[in-house]
Amino acid sequence: MKGPVLDRRQTLVHSSSDVARLEAMTPTSRPLVSIIMIFLNAEKFMQEAIESIFAQTYDRWELVFVDDGSTDGSTRTAMHYAERYPGQIRYLEHPEHRNRGMSASRNLGIRHSTGPYVAFLDADDVWLPGKLERQVAILQAQPDAAMVYGPVTWWYEWTQNPEDGQPDHVSVLGEPPNTLLHPPKSLLALLRRDSPRTTTSLVRRTALEAVGGFDETFRGLYEDSVVYTKLCLRAPVYVANDGWYKWRKHPDSHCSVVVERGQYYAGRAAFLAWLSSYLSTERVNDRDVWRLLRQETWRCKHYKLSRLLQYFQHPIATITQRAKPLARRILPTPLRVALRRYRDGANHIPPVGEVRLGDLQRTTPLSRQWGFDRGLPVDRYYIERFLAAHASDIQGRTLEIGDDVYTRRFGNMRVSHSDVLHAVPGNPKATVVADLVAGDQLATSHYDCIICTQTLQFIYDVPAALRTLHRMLKPGGSLLVTIPGITKMSTEDMSSWGAYWRFTRMSSHRLFTEIFPLGSVTVEAYGNVGAAVAFLHGLAAEELPHEDLDYADSEYEVLIAVRAIKAREAQSN
Repeated sequence: MKGPVLDRRQTLVHSSSDVARLEAMTPTSRPLVSIIMIFLNAEKFMQEAIESIFAQTYDRWELVFVDDGSTDGSTRTAMHYAERYPGQIRYLEHPEHRNRGMSASRNLGIRHSTGPYVAFLDADDVWLPGKLERQVAILQAQPDAAMVYGPVTWWYEWTQNPEDGQPDHVSVLGEPPNTLLHPPKSLLALLRRDSPRTTTSLVRRTALEAVGGFDETFRGLYEDSVVYTKLCLRAPVYVANDGWYKWRKHPDSHCSVVVERGQYYAGRAAFLAWLSSYLSTERVNDRDVWRLLRQETWRCKHYKLSRLLQYFQHPIATITQRAKPLARRILPTPLRVALRRYRDGANHIPPVGEVRLGDLQRTTPLSRQWGFDRGLPVDRYYIERFLAAHASDIQGRTLEIGDDVYTRRFGNMRVSHSDVLHAVPGNPKATVVADLVAGDQLATSHYDCIICTQTLQFIYDVPAALRTLHRMLKPGGSLLVTIPGITKMSTEDMSSWGAYWRFTRMSSHRLFTEIFPLGSVTVEAYGNVGAAVAFLHGLAAEELPHEDLDYADSEYEVLIAVRAIKAREAQSN
């Protein structure tokens, strides 16, 4: 739910009251702000950035310099300030004065700072004097907000030479000012407006620590967008009306160099690919987010065409609007349908009579082999994704049902001993032959991890099998289970073992929490209608885009995955 959108007069009253409450606090009770300034050969502008900190109307701050391997005079400048103000300013560098990138440098600064609020200032930019006082007041008044940010001034006029370029302008954020944006609305705003967020903000330390800080695989481009994405999907963020950050535009800045080298779109593509994977991992199913992500990915991939279309956007829109009535009268129906499909893309819902099933308009599947004959089956794609997410559980003494493929693939060197259980003799990989339902001869408290994929549907007495698996685990051991939701029948397996069950997330949770402690069971469901249709037809995972496979729709549960941990204090049965 969005907060109220305030007019300018209301904003000033609100700001004044917040600041007044802040000023009423004793100096020692006012929250400390940790300022992280990372730098790499920033001698030319660094002094001005530092002075903008000293000019702040809020004086409860500490400054942490992080030198990312500078070779110019900026190292001396930072060390000079640290020596002059030893109780308030510190100088840090990476071992051997190495260059580690922006994310690693900011993380180093965060680890060595102490304030409950964290701010970031790049060494070539400046703050306006009221930045800290105003932002601290807002976070004090908005306890649910993980961070606060405002618009940025694109600072061209720092040269004081009108002939050098365009005039300053303030970025348009694309969201209502003085608003508390709840997830995932703030992510939509980021995708629509590719402008700085984290570097202009004040962030709660607890929120930064909860998301693990900055992702160090992003060394210099979109590193702030990555951490902002994690923050705004976890908690609300406050969008302020006022701007306090001046972003100096100059040819030696990191962004300018990246653009000049033609690397910008490659960097954005890497961020968008990361975002797609992250949204899938975090089970973000918001259709607006995924629709906008697909649009931005297309624009990034076809950026030249996208810029051309944007240039002609308004004339084309006007012509299109006027041509619609004429098109309805003169265009044949099939052509109108084709044009609507092209316009709507993946969001097109054809009316009755216009659905095209294509190769899937048949009463028999494309493959009866689950997709093995075409590639990786869809359910195996989800199984591997689940096990990869919990690979750290696969360690020590491990048992897998049927074979040891997943133990070897995801356990690696963490596994000290591997067993394979099979119900009947004849499996050459089996080291244990036993029935999970009876299970009397199976060892108690013996395994650190048990992997049981696509097995329980063949067992009539599922609770008995789960009790055996629970007993075999050591206290604190992990049980990783996958079971089918939407799937075809297998006549071969039915004749060999029986085929008794299909599961849902709800039924799985109830089954497992009757045996394992309530808080130790995590149940996930994978799939959507497209994945279900593809799986039932025997298509392989390689035949569908990953973003289509990763989209989760709770009404179409193709695969259920369960992680259950045996209580550490549990006694052997």
